[in-house]
Amino acid sequence: MAQTVLEALDEVPWEGLESTLGHHPAEKMGRTLRRLALKGASATEEDCNPLFDCCAPGTGRIAPVVTAALPFVVALAHDAEMGARTTLVQLLASLSKTAAEADPALLDAGWREAWRAQRPRLRALLADPLPEVRREALPLAEDVDVLLERWQAEKDPTVRLPLLLALGTAAARSAPAGPVDQVRTVVAEVLRTDDPVMRVAAVHAWAAFDPRAPVRELDRLVEILSDPAVRPRFEAIWYEPDVESAFTREDVISWTAHLLEGAPRTALAFVVRLVDAARRNGDTLLCRAALDEAWRLLVVQPVAASSLLPLAGALLADSDDGVRYRAAHLLAVLGSRAAPYADELATLLDDPGEAEFLEGTVGDHARWALSRIGDERALPGLVERLHAPYEGAWSRGYVAGDPHLPEVDDVLTPLGAHAEALLPAVRKLLRDDGQGSPLTCRFLKVLRAWGPAAAPALPEVVALLDDPRYTWNAVDALVAMGPAAKSAEPAVRGCAVPGNHLRVTWATWRLGGDRDAALRLIGEAILTEEEPPPGAVRLLGDFGTAAAPYADRVRHVLEHGDSWLRLDAAVALWSMTGEPEPTVSVLEEHLLPVAAGGDAYGTFLDALRALARIGTVSPAARATLRTVRRSDRRLSAHWDYRAFLQHEEIRSAIDEVLALP
Repeated sequence: MAQTVLEALDEVPWEGLESTLGHHPAEKMGRTLRRLALKGASATEEDCNPLFDCCAPGTGRIAPVVTAALPFVVALAHDAEMGARTTLVQLLASLSKTAAEADPALLDAGWREAWRAQRPRLRALLADPLPEVRREALPLAEDVDVLLERWQAEKDPTVRLPLLLALGTAAARSAPAGPVDQVRTVVAEVLRTDDPVMRVAAVHAWAAFDPRAPVRELDRLVEILSDPAVRPRFEAIWYEPDVESAFTREDVISWTAHLLEGAPRTALAFVVRLVDAARRNGDTLLCRAALDEAWRLLVVQPVAASSLLPLAGALLADSDDGVRYRAAHLLAVLGSRAAPYADELATLLDDPGEAEFLEGTVGDHARWALSRIGDERALPGLVERLHAPYEGAWSRGYVAGDPHLPEVDDVLTPLGAHAEALLPAVRKLLRDDGQGSPLTCRFLKVLRAWGPAAAPALPEVVALLDDPRYTWNAVDALVAMGPAAKSAEPAVRGCAVPGNHLRVTWATWRLGGDRDAALRLIGEAILTEEEPPPGAVRLLGDFGTAAAPYADRVRHVLEHGDSWLRLDAAVALWSMTGEPEPTVSVLEEHLLPVAAGGDAYGTFLDALRALARIGTVSPAARATLRTVRRSDRRLSAHWDYRAFLQHEEIRSAIDEVLALP
């Protein structure tokens, strides 16, 4: 067959064909196909990579060169002596998907006819002698009937399982009821008679066209997935097209949890029952997998905390590092609710256990959990441990949605009451490596949050004023220190440069400088520039009624600015005039998107804080906030520990506004 392919390749005018991507010319397609034909049995997946480059299925386009190459790819995929057959079949599946989803304008005029001509040979791949080829060919089946025909003939479990999943997907796409009924019959038969792993696959196939199926089959799923004796069977037969290796039971647990996303109570019951089974059976891998799903569930469902809290507390004593790690992290994000387990967490402060691919140690997360509770046993060594991941490095590597260490300021900011105990370590780090450290800005944010309690760090902060990387954060920290930082006013004045002069002017006034001169400079900048400089409106509002002469200009900004600028202008206008309107109406506009299910949590929180300052809220806004308060969703757009911090902050701000008279 190779010789026939080579002869036919010579007849194609590759140089005259339009390529998919200019940097992969059509001639490269011909050379790659020739090289594959010549290598034959020694051809590998790597030899096929240039074909994927030339076809570029990710572009959503089928170019003329791809149409010309199609019969050769099909021929080589059928060649029993070809060493890269499965990879070539994967390419055909990718091209089929690309063509089905492509904009007609991006589809070569000859493609459909070329594909139609190859259809018998493409379908024949579904019955190929090699199971791995049959498996990769499943996406080439164009309707349910073809898959049902293969189901009757297929005996190899490594093909039957992905074939069953493909039936479910095809049934979900099928318009007539008949094919769905036929697939439902197949699924019901598998659930009655097949082996346990195939029964789990049947539930997954069923879920593709009936999302309630996993809910109804929860008992079956828990029983099979928690059976240690069945675990090896998953890795023996759970294959899917375009993936070389089999999937583990733990992979399947994750996908099963995903199927239950539309049924939150069932999803929670699923993970709780798996954890219970893992503890009974001493099944560490099951416990880790179930805790991972518990974490993902808790990120979006606050109500899950009540069920997961005691489980996490009990697992702090588990013998497996990965289980203790996950349990400690769950307790940390739950904050004060974890207080009943403070003693158990304290025993883990020096625990060096780690979880593969996850950041930090068991001790790190236990220490953070104690700090969230407010337990002083977390304080010794806390700053040093937060700094440790950055020693000799500029950043950390982690996946944002996975458990990982919190940022320095997220841990230390709430601990202002313990500033006296923590400041020596912070000051030492600022002195030792403040210049150029990736944590310097974060430490300065902490000092700003601690306010007057941070005043002993005045020398370290002043030393950073002349470094443009830290000037703004240093200025803010000094202003927050209050009268104790008055001696820094000359140094602050001296660090003014174009771009920060308004902020520096404001800061010198706050540190005891000339208020009227500062007000005049900032006010004139707002009056004379078409668009106010960044932050200028907010700075002006800090002058209160003294800035009243600029109220008309701020009102203009309020009426014509963008969303963020209008928010600043609304608060500034109230500060200048003392009148709640139109400020309150503008602020309340920013409450509505979140109440409607949106994720504009930043402006939502800013509006809440401003309403609390003003002390006025309308009945309509109260009703809006009660709607948000009753919601069972996590009030955050984050998918890691920050979701819990932002949720707590927003809920607290809502309660403060609702408590207004």
